[in-house]
Amino acid sequence: MKSIKSLIIILGLIFSVSSCNDATDIIQDGELGNGNTFRTVNDLAQFLNGSVYSSLGNTNEIMISASFTDECGIGPNNGGQELELHRFNLNQTTGYVSGMWIGHYTVINRVNRLIEASALITPNAAVDVEVEPGVFISEVDYYNAILAEARAVRAYSYFQLLSYFSTDLSDDSALGVMLFDYVPAIDEKLPRSTNGEVFALIESDLAFADSNIYNRTTASGYKYASSNMIAALRARMYLYRKNYTLAKQYAQQVVTSSGLSLTLATPYVAANFYNETTTTNPYRRIWADLSQGEVLFALSRPTGGSWGNIAANFFFNTTSATGGAYLDMGRNLFNELREVNGDIRGLAFVDPTSLIDASYLTNPAYNTSDVLVIDKYPGKPTQPLRSDIKIFRLSEMYFILAECAVAENQLATAAGYIKNIRDARNRLSAQPLPSYADQQQAWADILKERRKELCFEGHRYMDIKRLGVAANKSIDRNITDDLILSLPTTIPNNDHRFTLPIPQDEIAGNPTIQQNPGYN
Repeated sequence: MKSIKSLIIILGLIFSVSSCNDATDIIQDGELGNGNTFRTVNDLAQFLNGSVYSSLGNTNEIMISASFTDECGIGPNNGGQELELHRFNLNQTTGYVSGMWIGHYTVINRVNRLIEASALITPNAAVDVEVEPGVFISEVDYYNAILAEARAVRAYSYFQLLSYFSTDLSDDSALGVMLFDYVPAIDEKLPRSTNGEVFALIESDLAFADSNIYNRTTASGYKYASSNMIAALRARMYLYRKNYTLAKQYAQQVVTSSGLSLTLATPYVAANFYNETTTTNPYRRIWADLSQGEVLFALSRPTGGSWGNIAANFFFNTTSATGGAYLDMGRNLFNELREVNGDIRGLAFVDPTSLIDASYLTNPAYNTSDVLVIDKYPGKPTQPLRSDIKIFRLSEMYFILAECAVAENQLATAAGYIKNIRDARNRLSAQPLPSYADQQQAWADILKERRKELCFEGHRYMDIKRLGVAANKSIDRNITDDLILSLPTTIPNNDHRFTLPIPQDEIAGNPTIQQNPGYN
């Protein structure tokens, strides 16, 4: 993986973003500068859709969370994939760490370029633009809406970087990440800014986005930044910062105003449940990309084009027992998904071809006799490993409300939110209302339910980092999740590896940047 310096150099060459040196200020024949690239508001829209959204992803977060924590086991077709990360060997050369860093800074740099180029364009208030079939808004509003989406995406990328690379999001004075809201020179080296400084930009971006966003009404509208996405991001951000008052406010706003409800586990028809084109089960339809359900914001991964295939991070061919699984589901996660009769997640997230060995703990061939096939991303009919990536869902807002209630010592209120989710996810009956003796028990139950509901969506690493101490829980693997039974199955909650290292390529190319504690 290249460092951010290399990224800037590459983008500089592609887009002719030059430094102040006289030699590089000479405009060459055929050079494609901002003045040539961006001439109309529509040019901004095309760049937003073709360069900004297309570079946005969270696969690195999903894989760090899945491999490093307790969501995955080593599959029967493993040839060394993720063994280092799965065995807690996380350091500044880990590929997913560099991938996350370079990926989000690519998004940020492209947004900065779009914003810089927008200053060259004056929208015409007298011209209307058809933004959806039969829907027209003024070109001025369209121009601001484009910038609003771009800034919402930039806010998300900066928040992701802070979440993983800062030691404590609740401390504004703690070191954050590199901050720039402009297109930097190719030889510019930036130190880390504080969390407070980065959050100030995020807040500014979200305020502008919220005031100028255009909410699409088409079926695919949730695959673009929207008011729902902005409020959900704010709810998650304030939760991580331990600002429970604002986290509660925005999570409640989403629950009340999104127009969505928790997706139900019924109707359940066994005969078509796993059919990726005809399933009638509302919850399974979310994961087969057949309906929006409770999804607030997702990253589109259409069948055409060279998009990444999320399930290819677990399988060679298909999400089935014969599909070449080099990672399968962690046994303890599987046990929790199946522990309550009627829990739809125990079916929806596990392919029916799975090999389930009740004697897995004593069978020396457990790696091939007990193959728990991950099926959260079943793929599309013509692209079996490719699924849309769900970033925000309504169920997460219920979890946020539950956490806020626990922080306020309103344990019965928190229990009600957890019951809401468990009721929606059970195809057979309503579930009992949890009863919590104290806050630690409540944190632990929320952490458990988040593990079940949000598995393989990139939450588990951050959830343990945030809630592990309060819940007295940490990484929870089964000994059969690895090929060697004697390996450690957990690490302490205060381990430095619950904050990612600054990638080695960045350290090597940027002497102004400071490494996180615990990494050489």
